[in-house]
Amino acid sequence: MSAEILLHPDAPRWFQRALAIPFTDCWTEVDGARIHYLAWGQIGRRGLVFVHGGGAQAHWWTHVAATFANEFRVVAIDLSGHGDSDHREEYEFEQWSSEVVAVAAAAGIAGQPVVVGHSMGGMVTIATAARHAERVAGVIIVDSPVSKPDAEVQHARKDNFGRPRVYPTVEFALERFRPVPDQRNNLAFVMDHVARRSLKQVDGGWEWKFDRNMFASFQGGMRGIALPYLSQVTCRFALLRAQYGLVTPDIGEEMYEMLGRVAPVIELPQAGHHPMLDQPLVLLTALRSLLADWDHSEPHRAPAS
Repeated sequence: MSAEILLHPDAPRWFQRALAIPFTDCWTEVDGARIHYLAWGQIGRRGLVFVHGGGAQAHWWTHVAATFANEFRVVAIDLSGHGDSDHREEYEFEQWSSEVVAVAAAAGIAGQPVVVGHSMGGMVTIATAARHAERVAGVIIVDSPVSKPDAEVQHARKDNFGRPRVYPTVEFALERFRPVPDQRNNLAFVMDHVARRSLKQVDGGWEWKFDRNMFASFQGGMRGIALPYLSQVTCRFALLRAQYGLVTPDIGEEMYEMLGRVAPVIELPQAGHHPMLDQPLVLLTALRSLLADWDHSEPHRAPAS
């Protein structure tokens, strides 16, 4: 079950309640790697699976995902190379998509889950929906800019992660925690929680958990990898576009066209690329609204070509 939680002194009641909801640390093996995930709610319920972005980990979702525990079997995965999952020699979206469906099966979800993916995790989610259509009920993509490869953008992203460092204390590391890309107006109590869960103890101090060799597997950029899969998605689909994020209006329109003009594209007001860090309640409201609508409506289908 969940370990003792250190809460930031400014954490509001809703955040305290979310983090107090019990979860279980679980592992399953996928192609030779132990994959870690968090699980909330009763086994045998319909499910939600949350997929983090590049360099992040499952606890980026905790304060959002846990709030669904009374209605769903909820899972947040650590993709290989992230969080408490094993590292691999090489990484690919197809492998990560296999990890997503394997975790959903291992967690005891009834039927097909809805998968929610942020940034790189949204691109993995798109690949999952295309490659494993029979195992996904719907996908919600959070500010994942699926477009033609942009080597300059990807190069800048790798540089922004900085060189590997070992920090002498947790507090020293927390002061230097920054999301990539950086954004204004992050909530201090969310940043504190996410950063603490992103550290592991090593000889000489503390370091971030993700595998820095991971980005070498995507020299051509990540944005274009999911592009061929986008038009293959047949399940319900929604794109949440952060107002100050990476999915520009033009990219959002391109994705809308590729999906046959039937998938909603919804702007998250005042949100940066990482809305769980600066506008979590806006993000939570959007997720709840979509799920409620999908429970009481029939999906629109793109006209046959």
